[in-house]
Amino acid sequence: MSGCNHLHILQDAIYPFDARGIAKRFRHAAIFGALDALAGGETMRFVNDHDPIPLLQQLEARFGPSVEIHYQQREPGNIVIDFRKQA
Repeated sequence: MSGCNHLHILQDAIYPFDARGIAKRFRHAAIFGALDALAGGETMRFVNDHDPIPLLQQLEARFGPSVEIHYQQREPGNIVIDFRKQA
């Protein structure tokens, strides 16, 4: 077999994004890039050690209603948020 094999991206797919392993100075750029890469109907499941209120404000300003934000877990030290790109 030659070339690269890529799986077709499925609508309603959930992709994990653990921000805890990314250097702080690169986090926001990495998150924006990951959200830009989502197709309509896909979700990025974001995990972090703190509630990213300033980031959420930036995401709302940049993406508006095209990205839905839903907390899945909101406990000190363990934040899980689903970012779903609208189809």
